Amino acid sequence: MKGPERIAVIGAGKLGEALIRGLLDARALEPDRIVVTAGSPERGGLLRDQLGVRAAASNPAVRDADVVLLAVKPQQVAPVLEGLRGALREDQLLVSVAASVSIAFIEQRLDRPVPVVRAMPNTAALVKRAITGIARGTHATAAHLETARAIFAAVGRVVVVDEKHLDAITGLSASGLAFIYVVIESLAEGGVKMGLPRHLATELAAQTVLGAGAMVLETGAHPALLKDNVTTPAGTTIDGLLQLEEGGLRVTLIKSVVHATRRARELLE
Repeated sequence: MKGPERIAVIGAGKLGEALIRGLLDARALEPDRIVVTAGSPERGGLLRDQLGVRAAASNPAVRDADVVLLAVKPQQVAPVLEGLRGALREDQLLVSVAASVSIAFIEQRLDRPVPVVRAMPNTAALVKRAITGIARGTHATAAHLETARAIFAAVGRVVVVDEKHLDAITGLSASGLAFIYVVIESLAEGGVKMGLPRHLATELAAQTVLGAGAMVLETGAHPALLKDNVTTPAGTTIDGLLQLEEGGLRVTLIKSVVHATRRARELLE
């Protein structure tokens, strides 16, 4: 599916910038086909100078875009949508990556039936390794969903889900990157403890995590089966797994996702 020819990005924070950089690196769009509006003129100017995109002083500049990407903090969505009243067209697609903000919340604040797709990517978009969940709104067609899919497929994998699952995707995939960074850091610290140079230990830990993820995705095997394949009787791995179980790593990671999901549901309350 061919992606849009022009995109307006409203709110170019860390996630918005990661998506822009990912799209540019993937050559999905030329820089002059992307216009950004940021919280300050300095931020917009910085992205213009660094990436070659166009910077706009106000949100009505979205009128020329095929797709408007809403990438602001949840608490900023309502005032931004108020500023867009009269600016959006019914033949445009509004894609929101604002965590916790429902499609209904967005549609109720628009002055016309604009197609809306809600998406939850993560910042691995910066290296084209994101995973993004997308769900369509009341006025969005299958074609609109495919346009959104094309955008996020340029920066990683895409899954189409019911909107009710997007908060859990936020807790698992968006917040989960931070959890895995802690795992990588901890594995590396273990290597340092056992005499490895820190830079080498970090490289080994990061590549190990990358390899584990690739094994799950590319073989389709259950993680438990892959774990058992590594775990030989009376070997080194089973001793390490025993320490993980005694330390409660499994339960802690489950609770981390649960709490992050619950927090995602509370952000607008």
